[in-house]
Amino acid sequence: MSALRFRYATEHDIPALVELVTSAYRGESSKRGWTTEADILDGQRIDPDMLRADLAMPQSAILLAEDDHRLLACAHVVVEADEASEVAGHEASNGDGSAAYFGMFSVAPDAQSGGVGKIVLAEAERIAREVYGCARMRMTVIDCREELIAYYVRRGYARTGIKKPFPYGDPRYGLPKRDDLRFEILEKSLKERAS
Repeated sequence: MSALRFRYATEHDIPALVELVTSAYRGESSKRGWTTEADILDGQRIDPDMLRADLAMPQSAILLAEDDHRLLACAHVVVEADEASEVAGHEASNGDGSAAYFGMFSVAPDAQSGGVGKIVLAEAERIAREVYGCARMRMTVIDCREELIAYYVRRGYARTGIKKPFPYGDPRYGLPKRDDLRFEILEKSLKERAS
């Protein structure tokens, strides 16, 4: 693999982003990678209107990772609104209130397990910390995705035990194949550790 280059997405990237995100999570192509949700969800993962809304959000960036040949990965980093600093009625874990949300993390199935995801996650954390001044990064993961949760735990994220309902009945987020889906919030401190 050649060196990764990072840049922020624009509206011109929407078709490639829809293709990448879909290939990483849904349908037969997603089964070539380990992040597939094809066994628990059908339908779309993202659409152009959702991406346009993400691109228009303040304090938000869709990070793209490319090599010399193609788009390999993406992630969305967005500063959470003040009211989001309390999650499901729980105080923020370290009391400072500044958090970024990490989502839409996708790596092309044939590039998974090669270290691309780890590099993209580290860059997203750097953006949250250095560009947006956030002390924490949060994400939601479908709680039955134990292998995926373990991946994040190995990278310093903690399971909060805070659960959120899956948006059943909203086809923008997919068509569930199970009736027990819900999200768990994971969180990591982004404060630099003294060496």
